[in-house]
Amino acid sequence: MTPAARVAAAIAVLDSVLAGQAAEVALSRWGRANRFAGSKDRAAIRDHVFDALRCKRSFAWLGGAETGRGLMLGACRAAGTAPETVFDGSRFGPAPVADHEVGAPLDAAPRAVRLDIPDWQLPLWDDGPADPDAALETLRHRAGVFLRVNKRKADLPTAQARLRVEGIETAPVAGAPLALEVRTNPRRVTATQSFADGLVEVQDPASQMAVARLGLRDGIRVLDLCAGGGGKALAMAAAADVQVAAHDIAPRRMADIAPRAARAGVRIETLAPGRITGRFDLVLIDAPCSGSGTWRRAPEAKWALTPERLAELTSLQDSLLRQGAGLLAPGGRLAYATCSVFTRENADRVSARLADWPGAQRVERMRLDPATSHDGFYLSMISGIV
Repeated sequence: MTPAARVAAAIAVLDSVLAGQAAEVALSRWGRANRFAGSKDRAAIRDHVFDALRCKRSFAWLGGAETGRGLMLGACRAAGTAPETVFDGSRFGPAPVADHEVGAPLDAAPRAVRLDIPDWQLPLWDDGPADPDAALETLRHRAGVFLRVNKRKADLPTAQARLRVEGIETAPVAGAPLALEVRTNPRRVTATQSFADGLVEVQDPASQMAVARLGLRDGIRVLDLCAGGGGKALAMAAAADVQVAAHDIAPRRMADIAPRAARAGVRIETLAPGRITGRFDLVLIDAPCSGSGTWRRAPEAKWALTPERLAELTSLQDSLLRQGAGLLAPGGRLAYATCSVFTRENADRVSARLADWPGAQRVERMRLDPATSHDGFYLSMISGIV
């Protein structure tokens, strides 16, 4: 496919997304209907679509319309590409630019448009990151691919050397001693023997830093209450000789934990909902949240979030904190984490619950704003709950 044809395909997919279809569904349907497209074509179209979703408001402003065509016109102008070189009227490309498709300069746009978020979210950002504009600017750009080296099977230099032989160049990440940033061939990582042998797992450095701050020690019993796919449970099991149990209200989310644990050479017990028995020395609540620290990976989420949904999430977070406290052994600690940067989902939730636990103490272990080397993340440790 020509570059113009790829843009035309992205326009079609974006129109489906703007009509309410999930991006992954729209991309899959386009691929099934256009089997002539090769893997590089599909990857390029996917990149166009997700870049446009990250920058939906600013691209629409530059392109003159919140349509697939308007977004891709805006993408060209944002990149400094003359639109007529892509919108050239070629056989499979987009029609030429019409006189009315002029858009407007971005420096004339309102702040929320320039930063690509809904207007109502601005106060949440201004109450969260130290530099909200810088954090939001980060979320307008594609995230890197990061790995966690499984120290039970390799050290950092060994993992790098093995990956290099397989065509994957990596670089260490400051602040995360087991993290590697993939510099070449990121889409090939999961097809490598290094991955199959459990030397590495895909995991953002922020999550790795959070696990490192949990204060794990050999012999303790740990519960990952909202385990999902088990990324943090795997990291905890690899970090120390701890007994890790994983739980999620939706068991299907944990389907990959057993094969991932086998590949990593660790043991994780998966628990069915309502089947949590005993007490734990550490309960990790990686709570469902807005995901605002990870929106460059999941840009649809920032447009889907509403004030009503945020209120539902904070209510759920309160409930999970109460549930987690009830599962602690004497002297146990509660770890509350989110991949959000909103104070409303983080410190406010913990502060609200401290009133329920006389004598409890909170230590805020980590608050990361989104950066080029990691997602946004929050971690608070609570002890003294009786």
